[in-house]
Amino acid sequence: MAARTKARQRALQILFEADQRASPATEVLADWVRLARTDDRQPPVSEFTMQLVEGYVAHADRIDELLSTYSVDWPLDRMPVVDRNLLRLSAYELIWEDGTPDEVALDEAVQLAREFSTDDSPAFVNGLLGRLKDLKPTLRT
Repeated sequence: MAARTKARQRALQILFEADQRASPATEVLADWVRLARTDDRQPPVSEFTMQLVEGYVAHADRIDELLSTYSVDWPLDRMPVVDRNLLRLSAYELIWEDGTPDEVALDEAVQLAREFSTDDSPAFVNGLLGRLKDLKPTLRT
């Protein structure tokens, strides 16, 4: 598995855990980093994972606003937890990470949805992120 794919997967796990624990994502990230430094069995947290989590946190309110606006008939609190956090992570990468091509951000998100969520999730994630991609020039604020 490619290093950036692993980093995205770990970032998703961190956001998922933060959502489940109702804890700040930066606190969960710090826990993961600390654990990786003290337990040889834990993989290190990569710079890209930290960049994704911290980037999401910096834009969390705007991202949730965008997801709520463009996810037709799916309020954030009704989405499967994996989908909600995958969309948060991927929306950040798609809109604010200029180093990631849009197609890569979408493809990686769909693959993670395929691996970790419901049968309907890949299409839902692809459709919503595709809409955000189309509107991307107007969404950064």
